[in-house]
Amino acid sequence: MNSTLVFFIILCITSVSICLADNGNLQDTCPTDLTAKEAVFINGFPCKKPSSIAAADFKVSNLKQAGDTDNFLLSSVNIVTAADFPGLNTLGLSIARTDLDLDGMVMPHSHPRATELFFLRKGIVLAGFIDTSNTLFQSLIKEGDVFLFPKGMLHFCLNAGYETAIAFSVMSSQNPGTVSISGAIFETDKELKERITRRLVSAGATNMANFSRNHIQ
Repeated sequence: MNSTLVFFIILCITSVSICLADNGNLQDTCPTDLTAKEAVFINGFPCKKPSSIAAADFKVSNLKQAGDTDNFLLSSVNIVTAADFPGLNTLGLSIARTDLDLDGMVMPHSHPRATELFFLRKGIVLAGFIDTSNTLFQSLIKEGDVFLFPKGMLHFCLNAGYETAIAFSVMSSQNPGTVSISGAIFETDKELKERITRRLVSAGATNMANFSRNHIQ
């Protein structure tokens, strides 16, 4: 066996070992440091110096207040990522609050980088998603229920009760991203987008809500 072949084998073994090692965090915590100057572009945020980490980095109050539902969809979604909640940095998590007024809905959208666990705190909601074979999975969930939206799948929710609904979510990425189908298609024509949104709320959303109410035991 010549030296070149031996070197190649050693290189392959070393490369595999490096790839398999340290695929998780290299320290206990890594709160976001938005003041740091990045010399290179990195996949995430720089970490604070360990000596400057405080308990406040691991607490957030952004989801205490209800969102503004005074809009065509009668809904509000507030996503908190590592940019707003320093303690989330490198942990692969983000959180969100969804508020749905009576007949409010969140239009079909997806999170390309995250699975979402949707916990209903208050109300009755019709929640669902569509998989890659165009199969619809939907369920009428009530207070205390949890519904799962798989990563990258189009999903939606609709208030099917007689009061405002509140839900909290945990997503499996510190930056889940949001792809809105209606926004992607009609973003260049605001007036057309508003007309279609208004039609969905006044017709489709109301009919779906009435159907759901009639089937609540």
